[in-house]
Amino acid sequence: MTETYDEPSLGRRIVALLIDWVIASLSAVALFGWAGVRFPPAGIRDQLIINGVFVLEVSILLGLVGFSIGKRVMGLRLINPDGRPIGIPRAVLRTVLLSFVIPAIIMTEDKRGLHDLAAGSKVVRA
Repeated sequence: MTETYDEPSLGRRIVALLIDWVIASLSAVALFGWAGVRFPPAGIRDQLIINGVFVLEVSILLGLVGFSIGKRVMGLRLINPDGRPIGIPRAVLRTVLLSFVIPAIIMTEDKRGLHDLAAGSKVVRA
C-alpha cells in the first residue's frame, strides 16, 4: 500500500462484521423463510444458508464499491494497493476466508488478517 491511510480499530471492524452478519441473517430469512430458515439459526442447514448469503452480499458490495453495509455504517472501506475496490473475485476469496474465522484472527502488525493478505486488500478508515 503506497498511500497512507488511518487504520481502523479492531472494535470498529468487529461491529461492522456483526452488522453485516445480522443483515445477511435477516436477508436469508426473507429469501428462504419459505424453506424454514430461521434466525437465530436452528441448525447447520440454516447456518450454511446464512453464510452463503453473507458471502454473496459482502463479496458483491466489497468488490464493486469497497464497503459492505456494516463497513459503511462504521466509516470503513476496503481497498487494494492503488486505493480502489478489490473486485469481485478477490472479494469472494477474502469473504470466504473471513467465514472460516481463523484467517481473520491471525494479523500482521498493520492489522491485516490472512484473509486480507490473500486478497491483496486492506481495511482503512473512510
